[in-house]
Amino acid sequence: MSKASAARRLAASAAFGGGGLSLLGAGLYGVLVAEARIARRIIGDTTGEPPDSTGWYGRGRPGPAIRVALLGDSSAAGYGVERVEDTPGAQLASGIANQADRRVHLRAFAVVGAMSSDLAKQVDAALPTDPDLAVILVGANDVTHTVLPAASVRHLDEGVRRLQDAGVAVLVGTCPDLGTVRPIPPPLKQVARHWSRRIAAAQTITTVEAGGRTVSLGDILGPEFEAAPALMFGPDRFHPSADGYKQLAAILIPSCLAALGLIPEDEARPEAYRGEGVLPVAAAAVRAVRTPGTELGGTEVSGAQRGLRGRWVELRRRRRRPSGEPESPQDVEALEDSEPETAS
Repeated sequence: MSKASAARRLAASAAFGGGGLSLLGAGLYGVLVAEARIARRIIGDTTGEPPDSTGWYGRGRPGPAIRVALLGDSSAAGYGVERVEDTPGAQLASGIANQADRRVHLRAFAVVGAMSSDLAKQVDAALPTDPDLAVILVGANDVTHTVLPAASVRHLDEGVRRLQDAGVAVLVGTCPDLGTVRPIPPPLKQVARHWSRRIAAAQTITTVEAGGRTVSLGDILGPEFEAAPALMFGPDRFHPSADGYKQLAAILIPSCLAALGLIPEDEARPEAYRGEGVLPVAAAAVRAVRTPGTELGGTEVSGAQRGLRGRWVELRRRRRRPSGEPESPQDVEALEDSEPETAS
């Protein structure tokens, strides 16, 4: 079975309630269950809460404000850093404000230790805030807690569809490749890589089919992590450091702007020399898994959304642009008092 076919089957299995174990095999699943316990002991329990990045960003910039909801697990919450400016929420909101020249209000709903099954509660909390954009980072804990891939992707599909139905643009940062995490020993390292890449590809297909877009986080956000793990990983060698979260935000910001319809004019069309183009969703998902920062979103070919091999998608590798220094969030009440026009 080709990787694209496997990803399609896993995504379809999730949509129709299948278990998805056959794609990995019972023996492989048994190895992962046993070795995952070892990895969790090495990594240790995630205790303590990261700084809350909820608040206003872009002081002095014009309105209307862009409202962003950040959902997911500890990688979205910013576990392991002490300064709020170092959290991915603050990095993300500051970068969007700078690039869009707009005020941004971010609400962080991410929870340390969350799995895809926890997204429903986070979506419940996010929808009443009427966000323009929801950014979701989830999947790594599903791998380390041996959640069957189809179950993991099914929860994501439900969350994305609820947000899309409410008129919220959705960007999913797909499951990172856990095969590069140092505390995870072989053979779990190889199994975790296989498992997380399958989940990432299926997350991509499911999200795009539901109307959202994805960006690949790949091998823990790219070669910078492999080249400098002491700099890019935090003390537990599993979660990113402040520099790691900065790299995470740099990957997400261009795709956030695209989801909001705020891309620069020079990025309006795919550029073949950058490896961009239009592909069927499953084939594009497999390519995206291999290359961090690859963005996929639905498109049309000759007026049709689908071809013989499924949904058409644009594969983009957007330029990272300087986003300036991250801000600390301003108090909601204080900014609303001084800048009353905040409706989006």
